[in-house]
Amino acid sequence: MKVLSRKEKTQARIASRRKDTLYYHGMVLPGMLFLAIFSYLPMMGLIMAFQDFVPAKGIFGSEFVGLKHFKYMLQLPDIGRVVRNTLIIALGKIILGMVMAIVFAILLNEIRLKFLKKSVQTIVYLPHFLSWVVLASVVINMFNIDGSVNQIFSAIGLNKVNFLGSSQWFRKLIIGTDVWKEFGYNSVIYLAAITGIDPGLHEAAAIDGASWWKRVWHVTLPGMLPIILLMAAMNLTSVLSAGFDQIFNLYSPVVYEVGDVLDTYVYRIGLVGRQYSFGTAVGLCRSAVATILLVSTNKLTKKLTNQSIF
Repeated sequence: MKVLSRKEKTQARIASRRKDTLYYHGMVLPGMLFLAIFSYLPMMGLIMAFQDFVPAKGIFGSEFVGLKHFKYMLQLPDIGRVVRNTLIIALGKIILGMVMAIVFAILLNEIRLKFLKKSVQTIVYLPHFLSWVVLASVVINMFNIDGSVNQIFSAIGLNKVNFLGSSQWFRKLIIGTDVWKEFGYNSVIYLAAITGIDPGLHEAAAIDGASWWKRVWHVTLPGMLPIILLMAAMNLTSVLSAGFDQIFNLYSPVVYEVGDVLDTYVYRIGLVGRQYSFGTAVGLCRSAVATILLVSTNKLTKKLTNQSIF
């Protein structure tokens, strides 16, 4: 029987490990192909931002104009309003959504009846899996001028409110309905963070006479802090994406002043208005800002918590 040397044993171990991981690579391959075809390959179209793109000429035949569309974007009187609307709506969704998800996760963790806990989880998670194409019809039927909410207002003697056509209420409706749809699903992550906290810390605090609120403030929230910071960093990358599906299905020209965001603006100008190069330039600027925010918040999170997204 041949005795293998140390080098031969190491090589055999490496070959065996590669063979074992080959199956996992095969499982990942379809997802990587999907990502390459639908995410990375279309990035070639970014060159349109520096061209006067004409569909008949194609990308390689259209005239190269450099930064023309970026300069034009900065000169538009509407761009400031659109960016402001995007930031207000996106930040409102991020901040309120995180607060609601954290509070819900803490309260849900206090439920001891397993059946009740699972029932509440299921009911609150369900809206996340529904498309805004479906939910928009529900929101419109509830909040339009003759909807169920205004009928309740009339029944108790209050004036009707035009939620979908009011500059005062439209942003609040957008933020509120998005938080309602997503906070239950987002709370799953925070609930997992809570279950990872050592129960002995709560027991020690209770023995020392700490109330429930003090245990939450001094034990639960500090234990959740790394996950909270990571989620905040990830959410900040979407600060210039206020939710196209939701706003597109709910807004109208009446509320463009407060409801028009970068995504809907690019859609109207780039696709409907057929200004493909200009729409690509706006989208490229948004992606560049999101990338800068992602890298910056990732470094800050790594510095504060010793954890990072990548």
